[in-house]
Amino acid sequence: MFGTSGVRGRVGEVVTADLALSIGRAVGSTDVERAVVGRDPRDSGRVLVDAVAAGLRECGVDVVDLGLAATPTVARAIAWQEADAGVSVTASHNPPEDNGLKLWTPSGQAYDTDRRAEIERLVEEEAYDLAGWDGHGSRTDWADARERHAAALVETGDGSLGGDLSVVVDVGNGAGGVTADALFELGCDVRTLNAQPDGRFPGRPSEPTAETLAALCSTVAATDADLGVAHDGDADRMMAVDETGEFVPGDVLLALFGRAAVENASANRIAAPVDTSLAVDDHLAAVGAEVVRTRVGDVYVAERASEADVAFGGEPSGAWIWPGETLCPDGPLAAVRLAALVAARGSFAAMVEAVDTYPIRRDSFEVEDRHERMADVAALVAERYDDVSTLDGVRVGTEDGWLLVRASGTQPLIRVTAEARSAERADDLFEEARALVADAA
Repeated sequence: MFGTSGVRGRVGEVVTADLALSIGRAVGSTDVERAVVGRDPRDSGRVLVDAVAAGLRECGVDVVDLGLAATPTVARAIAWQEADAGVSVTASHNPPEDNGLKLWTPSGQAYDTDRRAEIERLVEEEAYDLAGWDGHGSRTDWADARERHAAALVETGDGSLGGDLSVVVDVGNGAGGVTADALFELGCDVRTLNAQPDGRFPGRPSEPTAETLAALCSTVAATDADLGVAHDGDADRMMAVDETGEFVPGDVLLALFGRAAVENASANRIAAPVDTSLAVDDHLAAVGAEVVRTRVGDVYVAERASEADVAFGGEPSGAWIWPGETLCPDGPLAAVRLAALVAARGSFAAMVEAVDTYPIRRDSFEVEDRHERMADVAALVAERYDDVSTLDGVRVGTEDGWLLVRASGTQPLIRVTAEARSAERADDLFEEARALVADAA
């Protein structure tokens, strides 16, 4: 039921009101008395929020409904409302036809492996603790969550970024308008793109990538902006563009955020998934810090980031976690932290240039039987290679690079990644990885 980032899939096929009702009942049958719910702009979310709220209330849980809200706003609101859990109805960066549900704890951390397994068991067994006729929970609205989130971000930015920073915010027709609110309150000159919430995502596809952010890149390049930032549908992700209009790769952002975090903390480690570039390791090593690898998925990064020796956690896809603030990936927080870095250090492009990068290749293959195919890939890798990690998929290390083959946790895809210190070697490793998938067919 659960992938690497909650429950997600096509509306009416995988994700239905019946499923949302069942998940609400399951969450309500655990040690939860009060819960927060919210949704991204997808119109299907209106029905799904009603269903999950009904399931919670049937089990005696009082529900606080934030309405349209970024996922990190929902995660933070659990503590603000003295609640026990939160449910965000969103498909994050997926296309409009999809939707899903993410479950959160009061620390802002997503439900971990054990909690997800318990919810799945309760749903499968229909083992719900339904209340009697006079024991249903209440449902109230809270319209101030976005303002509370913005205020928290302003506090993180120490109240001002100097007044002369210009930022373009591409909201992507999603729920991340809180970023523009916070940056404006911090004294920035803020311009927005695709700021009208619309779950059809007419401005651009929801996932912020180099390909989908062409309008942001051209806008920043054509103006005096110091940087551009962009979110996905629920604003748990944040990607960026430097002042020249160049898209900044996620591995570079991870290196910059991670190094800044360890330079201002007692902990000297950051958490990042197995598909993270060697560039991050090298940038951290320059200040005596290191990267600890996790499975792919912000759930697993957050689990590791919750430990005392980790100052920061992140994924190259755009999920950034500062455990001292929240264990939820918070795209608006990342935007504010990045703006503060640029304000303090000057040129964003110069910061990017200071990170040594290496050729990295990524691709995906659509398959119907991704888990079975991965089992065959693992068998081939065991025959052909010595330095193998099976933390998440199969990762093969070599003297001058690495390759990774893993199944997507949310889509019918096999993902292939390869990196080396030379382009020729990266190409060779990439072809080896592609061949593993083809040979396993």
